[in-house]
Amino acid sequence: MKPPDRPERVLAVDAVPSGVDVARRLTLPQRLRNQNWLRRIVILAVLAAVWEVYARVIDNALLFPAFSAAAKALAEMTLSGVILERTATSLRILAIDYSIGIVLAALLTIAAVSTRAASDLLSTLTAMFNPLPAIALLPLALLWFGLGAASIVFVVVHSVLWAVALNTHTGFRSVPEAQRMAGQNYALTGLRYAMLILIPAALPSILSGLKIGWAFAWRTLIAAELVFGVSAGSGGLGWLIFEKRNALETADVFAGLLAVIIIGLLMESVLFRTLEQRTVVRWGMQR
Repeated sequence: MKPPDRPERVLAVDAVPSGVDVARRLTLPQRLRNQNWLRRIVILAVLAAVWEVYARVIDNALLFPAFSAAAKALAEMTLSGVILERTATSLRILAIDYSIGIVLAALLTIAAVSTRAASDLLSTLTAMFNPLPAIALLPLALLWFGLGAASIVFVVVHSVLWAVALNTHTGFRSVPEAQRMAGQNYALTGLRYAMLILIPAALPSILSGLKIGWAFAWRTLIAAELVFGVSAGSGGLGWLIFEKRNALETADVFAGLLAVIIIGLLMESVLFRTLEQRTVVRWGMQR
């Protein structure tokens, strides 16, 4: 049965009245509140003020120096080159160990998406070793590799490997079936299937894994340097903190901790944030 004809209707759009702002410009305070970096600076300033007030209340520089004293010590060690030298040592070691962990995680994850046996193996290994703190392996590292760079590599790679592999594998498993079928229609397998289909679709999870792996690696390296840092020339930031603690220079200890925090903030806010803005945010995969 043919449906009845319906008359067409044309609706006129009312013109916008004069004097009405279609797109109202934001005021300066509103634009400033939308700046992520400014909001973070305000939060850091509030925390520094709370630190300063609390230190002055307890009035014990040996136990808890003021923020101004720690900032002054950090500035002095930066101008003398001590902080820069120790930071370069730590970052050089971290770059090597972090890269090794990422490569191993990539190999395990690609194998896991290729065969069911490798997927079961990766799931089992991550369930076993991901909850295991890298610091708990320091005694074994001493027994197996001795007091040297190999021990640092072992514990840092452990902290990176499982976090990156777990997030990457989870991202691969969450790829929509339509995209998987599209890759299969083009006869993509193995590495080409992972590079062209899985990695772009799972990039938000991969970036999250890289950030988590970086945080784990950074804190594990600093902790390991408290024990092994002297083996790498003059040692890194962790060894600097250990030296200043032995000398009871508490302001310098807090200055070393501030350096660790600042590097973490820069990596998070500059490197990873820029990478996200140019990939998953631009592609509409993340807000």
